[in-house]
Amino acid sequence: MTKNEIQEQRMRGYFIDATRTILKGEGLKAISVRNIAREAGYSYATLYNYFKDVKDLVFECVCDFQEECSEYVSKMTSEEAPGIRKIRAISIAYMKYFVEYPGIFELFFIEKPTDLATRQPTVARINTFLDRLCEEDWELVIQRGLLSEDKRQELARQLKYLTTGMLVFYLHRREDIEYKEFFNNAQRQFSALFAETI
Repeated sequence: MTKNEIQEQRMRGYFIDATRTILKGEGLKAISVRNIAREAGYSYATLYNYFKDVKDLVFECVCDFQEECSEYVSKMTSEEAPGIRKIRAISIAYMKYFVEYPGIFELFFIEKPTDLATRQPTVARINTFLDRLCEEDWELVIQRGLLSEDKRQELARQLKYLTTGMLVFYLHRREDIEYKEFFNNAQRQFSALFAETI
């Protein structure tokens, strides 16, 4: 790697870190070129040397947050047996990550897609995230003959809607329940969802 490439990577990192900090602390509404530049310690004009616009930075942060969540989920589920039990464990860990970082949940699932990006990959990346986390285990379940591909797709879709809906209700205090009760309820919902395949 050349000196210029190292410098460019370092500068991009400063702006990405600044954007991540703002997103985690204040959410998308606080994202602006000036706020990011101030947090990074550089002029806002410098940002345009490394990124097309703010939405490019948000896309980079979505990728980073998903990588962070993937590592969290992997650590939380490393001892779980593969298959349906692992899919359930992944789903619980995924939900715990968003309960710990509600600002990231807001960014992913509450903000309007047009506020996140002008290009489809950001939205598609968010919409398929839980599917990608569970992909190996879904494949294993099909290989074992426990589900058809059509049933797998149906269950994966229901799982995505279930986890997202429960998180919306919990994080927006639509239901006044404690953390432990929320996850006990999630376990019951997953048991019902997967009752035929366990």
